[in-house]
This record gives sequence, C-alpha cells and structure tokens, in this order.
Amino acid sequence: MARATRSSDWGFPRWRAYGAEREAVKVRLCDRHGCEAPGDRPAPKSPNSPERWYFCETHAGEYNRNWNYFEGLTAEEAAQRESDERRDAGDFSESKHNSWAGPGDGTRSRDEIRALELLDLEVDSDFEAVRMAWRRLAKSNHPDVKPGDADAAKRFQAIQAAYDVLKTAEERRTWKPD
Repeated sequence: MARATRSSDWGFPRWRAYGAEREAVKVRLCDRHGCEAPGDRPAPKSPNSPERWYFCETHAGEYNRNWNYFEGLTAEEAAQRESDERRDAGDFSESKHNSWAGPGDGTRSRDEIRALELLDLEVDSDFEAVRMAWRRLAKSNHPDVKPGDADAAKRFQAIQAAYDVLKTAEERRTWKPD
C-alpha cells in the first residue's frame, strides 16, 4: 500500500529549493543589547575560552576593533604567550615559498615591518626603494660623516641592521631551487 503523501527530499539533487523547509528556522539574534539583526558571527568571550558571543556583522567588526588578546596579562606573560604561539605556528610558514601573496598583505614578518618603519618606508615597498632609503640614511648618519656623534653611530647601526633584515628576507623570497 502506498503512502498518501510523498516527500520530495529523497535522493540527490534535492527536488525542492534549499531553505524551503516546512519547519520554522531558529534564528539566533545578535548578543549586543538592543540589536535585532541575526547573530551569525561567533566571537570568543575571553582568550582561550570555548564560550562565544554571537554578533551581527556590524557589531562583530566593532568587537574585533576593540579586542585585546593580551588583556589581563603582564608584559612578561604576554611576551611568553607570544613566543609560545610563534613556536607552535611554525607549520604555517611551510607554504611561504609558494609566494601566493604579494607584499603588504601579511607576507612580511614583524621584524621586516619594524625595519621598514625604521627606514621610513611603507609596508608594500619594493626592495629597490629599500636600497635607496638605506643608502640615503646611511650616508647622512655614517660615522665618517659625523665623527664623534654617538647618536648618529647608533642610528647608522640600526639602519644597517634593518637593511640586513630586509635583504635576507628579499633573498629568501626570490630564491628559486634548481
């Protein structure tokens, strides 16, 4: 004996449109007080906590702008956590050689960014701009140009160290295996 009603959900492809369920769909609202938008963007309530807030897109952006990952930690604890996470995140650097991304989009390390700031350059500067800035600053702060000036000697050493960091990073980026 055949059933009186037949479901149209059998097999693949589904024979009715997605989202056309007969049951009411439970929608979670944004956890921000007074907001009636759907809360479909989870955000952690505190570092290393499984509990989550659920915000709409606008309030998730506001929450992320004000998020401090190291809140409540001393400077030593924050430095320790950062070093632990850098050590644990080393596997992500395995795909660095693929060069999928260009400069200025997260491919530069923190040391490279500091070196670029020291040379008064933008994050997306190419190596030719780095070389020109290094030459300009090195000439103006060289100990032979300013003899006896201890501050100029320190600036020259910092400029040289920044150039070395950027040069090794550029060599690493442009190196191609045989």
